[in-house]
Amino acid sequence: MPSLSTLRHTIDGLWTIINTAKPAVLAGTILVCVFFGGGIVYAIKRWRRTPSKQFQKALATFDEVTILTHPTPDPDAMAAAMAVQHLATYTNTDTTIQYPGEIRHQENRAFRTVLDLSAEQIESVADLSSDNVILVDHNSPRGFQGANAVEPVAIIDHHPGDGTEDAFTDIRTDYGATASILTEYFHALDFEPITQPQETVGDDKILPREVTTGLMHGILTDTGNFTRGCTDAEFNLSKYLYSGIDADLLDRVVNPPISAETLEIVSQAVTDRDVDGPYAISDVGTVSNIDALSQAADKLLQLEGISAVIVMGDNDETLHLSARSRDDRIHMGNVIENVLEDIPQSGGGGHARMGGGQVSLPHLEGLVVDSGMERSELTHELFDELKTGG
Repeated sequence: MPSLSTLRHTIDGLWTIINTAKPAVLAGTILVCVFFGGGIVYAIKRWRRTPSKQFQKALATFDEVTILTHPTPDPDAMAAAMAVQHLATYTNTDTTIQYPGEIRHQENRAFRTVLDLSAEQIESVADLSSDNVILVDHNSPRGFQGANAVEPVAIIDHHPGDGTEDAFTDIRTDYGATASILTEYFHALDFEPITQPQETVGDDKILPREVTTGLMHGILTDTGNFTRGCTDAEFNLSKYLYSGIDADLLDRVVNPPISAETLEIVSQAVTDRDVDGPYAISDVGTVSNIDALSQAADKLLQLEGISAVIVMGDNDETLHLSARSRDDRIHMGNVIENVLEDIPQSGGGGHARMGGGQVSLPHLEGLVVDSGMERSELTHELFDELKTGG
């Protein structure tokens, strides 16, 4: 914004022109000033418009949108999708929540059932319900055939990445959860969390208890119950949500029944771990439930003397890695990314405290390319990268 002295000099100059100019010149000067002044007013209004209002305005331009999560959506992704869907009811925009992959983790399945989330699984770009795609909790479409051809109309995310969209992009890597960003939208737009279910929205700006509880769970999950990646926003926005949380719904989502296979994978990860100093890596072999790997990593990190862990297991010719850390010297996302970047058809990344990745087993084993390595060699490379901190 211009300083007061600059504005004062500008006004003095214009006043001099007005007093000395001929009528024709004066008229032209006035027209320029009106045009220029209108541009300033527009710029100021746009600058002052909050992201919540910008997104609401962008949403209102569409009759129909697809709200797309990343593959195997977690509570943060599902909560963000629910939030966008609820906000869309106030812009008269039809919505469909869709996701590639599967919802396998028992807590994620409980989220979907208990909070009555309606979401459709897709396998290709042809399955998208609309050409107008909004990405939540990721900023680059992936996990389905033709994903590279999708050009989203909006992106809301807290993960690092290169995804952008001219219509609307809100990527805040300093926030602990995408659910925090959506909660901030509702707070800025004066929505009121309520505890009683309502069948219709009406004119009142309300947050139903399912949406409020989902957003709260999304924040809790992605911040590890406020122990990682938190900002002041997470605490302040949780206070805003608190009055509308349904404690019974939240308990049913957080404490669902656990399958025997998940417990076996957790047990195997702890029993068969390789340890090098404060770091532990466990290869649990072939699994049918890859979401159990993240639960195993969480449990392994609780072992005394361990500050960073990686658990890996394979499914359908893909080796999946789940990583956790409470060591401030390590950026776990960089560790995974650095080790996997030279393996074809593989990749990974994440945050300082949490990371993950996928490795093509045929490429890892040298069945597709000339070079390859044993899984034990991959373990050694991961240990070496952990020691450098990523």
